[in-house]
Amino acid sequence: MYLIAVCDDDEIELNKTESYLSGWQEEHPELQLQIDRFTSAEELLYMLKEEAYYPDLLLLDIYMPEKSGIELARELRGMGNEGKIIFLTTSKDHALEAFSVNAVQYLLKPVKEQELFRVLDRLIADEEVKKKDYLLLRIEGKICRVLLNNIIYCEAQGKNQKLYLEDNTHQKLRMSMTEIYGMLSGRQEFAKVGVSYIVNLNHVDSMNAQEICLDTGRSIYLPRGAYQPLREQYFRYYCGEGERG
Repeated sequence: MYLIAVCDDDEIELNKTESYLSGWQEEHPELQLQIDRFTSAEELLYMLKEEAYYPDLLLLDIYMPEKSGIELARELRGMGNEGKIIFLTTSKDHALEAFSVNAVQYLLKPVKEQELFRVLDRLIADEEVKKKDYLLLRIEGKICRVLLNNIIYCEAQGKNQKLYLEDNTHQKLRMSMTEIYGMLSGRQEFAKVGVSYIVNLNHVDSMNAQEICLDTGRSIYLPRGAYQPLREQYFRYYCGEGERG
């Protein structure tokens, strides 16, 4: 699911942009899009601050009353929002400011449908590659991106799971172990250890029939029958590592 926020105080422009996005989705039926409309910067900011709204892509008008698209983008970045930003505007005057907030595109109105389609095709292709490298998780009411490389292991604790990260922090997740493993199972470096652990093999220093030792100094005891399949996955992963680059 891709969340797309469109913010423009002009209803006609808002309708046109939404129509373009719907047309683009028809050309890409394999993608699930949620398109949300906002008629002011404040309306969008409220969703971001109060509703844990985390759009993947934002299409922003620059000339809006009360708060410009550039000011809105600065606030978004100040909040840690890393969504892709496309500015839609009638003037070239703010192009340098736009890229100072890491906008990915600056399109002049009237925007042509195929012009927007080309930009969206490129962004979605990039996003598909990046989505293989992080998880989108709800942590303390907010949607957060967690880099896969930063995950050391996950431990079941009652109805919750605890995710341990490279920066010596941990995050509490209100998800089942099955749900988390489903998100990670396509990655060979993540191994399920019994019913209580998922371990990143990149952080395994050694293992034997009784336990695995992580590079953090933590040891995890292996339940009966877990050693042989874990050992096989470990060697499959490292034998194929050169092919992955």
